[in-house]
Amino acid sequence: MTLSLQSIPRMVTLPLKNRFASLGEGFFTRWMPQSLRFPKLVAWSESTAELLGMDNTAQTLQTWTEILSGQALPLGSDPLATVYSGHQFGVWAGQLGDGRALLLGGVEHQGQYFELQLKGSGKTPYSRMGDGRAVLRSSIREFLCSEAMAALGIPTTRALAVVSAQDPVIRETVETAAVVLRVAPSFIRFGHFEHFASHRDITRLKALADFVIHYHFPACKNASHPYAALLEEVAHATGETIAQWQCVGFMHGVMNTDNMSILGLTIDYGPFGFMDAFDAAHICNHSDDQGRYAYHMQPQIGHWNIAALAEALSPLIEDESSIKAAVQAYVDSFEHAYSEGLRAKLGLREVLQTDAELFTSLLQLLHTTHTDWTLFFRALSRIEVGNRKADAQVRDLVVDREALDNWLDHYHQRLMQEASVDAVRAPWMNTVNPKFILRNYLAEQAIRKARDEQDFSEVASLLKVLEKPFEEQEQYNHYSKPPPDWAQHLEVSCSS
Repeated sequence: MTLSLQSIPRMVTLPLKNRFASLGEGFFTRWMPQSLRFPKLVAWSESTAELLGMDNTAQTLQTWTEILSGQALPLGSDPLATVYSGHQFGVWAGQLGDGRALLLGGVEHQGQYFELQLKGSGKTPYSRMGDGRAVLRSSIREFLCSEAMAALGIPTTRALAVVSAQDPVIRETVETAAVVLRVAPSFIRFGHFEHFASHRDITRLKALADFVIHYHFPACKNASHPYAALLEEVAHATGETIAQWQCVGFMHGVMNTDNMSILGLTIDYGPFGFMDAFDAAHICNHSDDQGRYAYHMQPQIGHWNIAALAEALSPLIEDESSIKAAVQAYVDSFEHAYSEGLRAKLGLREVLQTDAELFTSLLQLLHTTHTDWTLFFRALSRIEVGNRKADAQVRDLVVDREALDNWLDHYHQRLMQEASVDAVRAPWMNTVNPKFILRNYLAEQAIRKARDEQDFSEVASLLKVLEKPFEEQEQYNHYSKPPPDWAQHLEVSCSS
């Protein structure tokens, strides 16, 4: 059932306030979470708790179990569901909104502001045909990936905790209900701007833009064209984030405009995936029949989404050339960040014109041979300049050794050109090439144990490993292995 504001007890935890609520009528609907029965704490992120200024005592964990399950609210919280619109798979979908999310409020800690949002807390006025719930498997996946991406240094929403309950949820089968608490400086999306632009509500469109500039991009206030400057900042942030996705082999799966953060954060973890055997055309979302969000399409879709945001902001930007410049900023930021990212992955410090050819030929080789993306780059740090015997570990990963040897010839020459020192290069490469990523099969193992045995220990173990992705952690070597045969064809979809 949906509890009234008066019937939900307030817990003295964090001193929350809700900045988004200051935008007023038309931006949201105040709404209460639906409670879950007999909730259990599935996962807890100590690092996210510390980010919020919270302790990790048993009492804190119990309090937040009650909050996530809708049985209590933090003192000062003002729960609300926001309205937005957007393009889904390239098609205008009209009004959307927080169909299963509630913004509780925000907390300031050490000069930073973080919003807290429940996901899976029940129906809202924007649920359309949905039930407003999340399921255990998707909540565990989102929790683990949020924290894994943060540890990789990729801009992302965070996750504090997951609770599950006995309440059934209907998807393809009957599943277990769960709620995840997400954390971010803001959950404003491209779709929030598209919503007011589509209704020609310029007053609220401007109010939203002013709000974002005030709290997140204050330097734009002094620009000659503040709203064009805002668009350019978003374009920069988005381009850099997607470049980081490409470099680590991450695929979002549903890059709809309503799933794009105005801060360039990775948001809305649904049918995501990390690359195992490299395939530039890999589609991680089983629901994506046309391959719109395939790995190699992500940079282009990011550009498309920025253009959609530019269209939404155009009523506030009179100078068309400023819009074009801002959209171009996405292209420039992506290309620069991607080139720098690949250069770092290869341990190259100098910039040479021939680097583009080196990158392209490597990507073609890995694509043709379906080499494991993560294992290849991690092993590459063991190369010794001029010592071809040390190539053995890399050669063991690639089926076409002749093609690999040809590429390694160029790579060794490139390292010698800048007098690369093995003892310096190798540790640096291992700070950008992770040993551990959230492979689908690892998440699936943790999910099955949690779902079938009510054993959440594997979630905790996996989190511990993923929080230090660049460290050797030799006792956890089994988490760095490629997928076993049973997991070769695991699929995730939009219901994930």
